[in-house]
Amino acid sequence: MNRRHHPVTLHQAAQDSPTLARLAELVRESSERLKAVELLIPATLRPTVQAGPIEGAAWCLLVDNNAAAAKLRQVLPALQSHLRSRGWEVTSIRLKVQIAPKY
Repeated sequence: MNRRHHPVTLHQAAQDSPTLARLAELVRESSERLKAVELLIPATLRPTVQAGPIEGAAWCLLVDNNAAAAKLRQVLPALQSHLRSRGWEVTSIRLKVQIAPKY
């Protein structure tokens, strides 16, 4: 039997795989969390922050540099409180500094 491979969208692949479906759901939820707290992050820091992985009740934010991470640490309690008030069970928020690749 000759099998032909047809391209599928990420959405189609996620529908066919429970593992991919769960991963897509976590990515969506992480983006929603960031959107929910965006206004609590100082405007100058917003471009340096990206939604990161969710691991149980812990959430990770990806930050461009150490200086932004240090400033962001000051507002983490407010972010966590706001998320809990919106119904998300977030017991901690981790920050991970993304090191830019050198070419």
